[in-house]
Amino acid sequence: MLLIKNGRVLDPTMGIDGVMDIVLEGETIREMGENLSGETVLDATGLVVAPGLIDTHVHFRDPGFTHKEDLHTGALAAARGGYTSVVCMANTSPVTDSPTRLGDILRRATHEDVRIYQAATVTQGLEGKALTDFAALKQAGAACFTDDGIPLTDSALVHKAMEQIAALGGVLCLHEEDPALVGSPGVNAGKVAHTLGLRGASAVSEASLIARDCMLALATGAKVVIQHISTKAGVEMVRFARSLGAKVEAEATPHHFSLTQQAVLELGTLAKMNPPLRTEEDRLAIIQGLADGTVNLIATDHAPHTPEEKAKDFSQAHSGILGLETALALGITYLVEPGHLSLGTLLEKMSTYPARFYGLQGGSLRPGAPADLVLFHPKERWTVEGFASKSTNSPYLHKTLTGRVRATICRGKVAFQL
Repeated sequence: MLLIKNGRVLDPTMGIDGVMDIVLEGETIREMGENLSGETVLDATGLVVAPGLIDTHVHFRDPGFTHKEDLHTGALAAARGGYTSVVCMANTSPVTDSPTRLGDILRRATHEDVRIYQAATVTQGLEGKALTDFAALKQAGAACFTDDGIPLTDSALVHKAMEQIAALGGVLCLHEEDPALVGSPGVNAGKVAHTLGLRGASAVSEASLIARDCMLALATGAKVVIQHISTKAGVEMVRFARSLGAKVEAEATPHHFSLTQQAVLELGTLAKMNPPLRTEEDRLAIIQGLADGTVNLIATDHAPHTPEEKAKDFSQAHSGILGLETALALGITYLVEPGHLSLGTLLEKMSTYPARFYGLQGGSLRPGAPADLVLFHPKERWTVEGFASKSTNSPYLHKTLTGRVRATICRGKVAFQL
């Protein structure tokens, strides 16, 4: 038995926030209280002990692009960031659109120290034409369905997908950028794009598809996630659809609530991603959405790329940044410290709610729950230097943040300890 002693236990599911001990037995939480005992002791004095973080949007590039990341290095990055569970996107090579390909990833994932779930594609070959076999893929273990990276432009196809998802009780996740309204991807259409001689990606390219899909979700009753929401209008669309009863959720990334398009001028391709960084008005709208419950998921869109892929001309460089190892600190630095969210609410959006909405293990410290925990110092200042990931494409490199992960425990075993 592992005894975690004298930590500040914070669990949104039980409304607990106080100093106590936790005992882990095997892969589950046995009990919590005062003056408990265990065979092995981990002193958590001065640290927050919380449910392990859950990221429902990562790219581990495995199979097909393992020069950028693979299941093992992705798991190391996750553990270092306090994550005990992740959901990998399906834009692999070959594409994860069959039970056989899904099963291969899930089998190999069992050897890692964190829980790795896998999404399946919505359409065969990511071609946006024919739907995959949702029932077979869900039975094979698909955590959700998404063509992330490629927007679905056929409204009839999306409607049909939602009908099937609703019948199955699954989750459909959508990348919302209408290609017809994107002049050039990776930078917001506006002053910064103009400075770079680019047309950029307009805010309406996102908002128009969000509006469509919110109404389709309302009509079908499907559980839908708007991925990496980036615009004020998009947040308003989700708020409106939720008020009508739609089962729509939105995920916010740490980069969209901490940076604006100005970062592109300072950092170049390290600040290039899809959807792009937007205006300060958009950033504040996302924060407001997180604060008022419109946006309930914080996901990183962890997207590793090689230095060579990022060193290209802006228009040719790959889009995406690392996210797992800095997300908690960014949440504390940009949401908790300024007073936008309480620490408990931040943890709810990074653990409890993702587990509940997607039906994943974890998200709670209740006795009998999986022994998946993160221990972190909420006030420690640290400078981002080096990554467990294979890649280094982060706009936060050399930046000083607040809140540092000290240990990650998954299935009752220490997956990371500083």
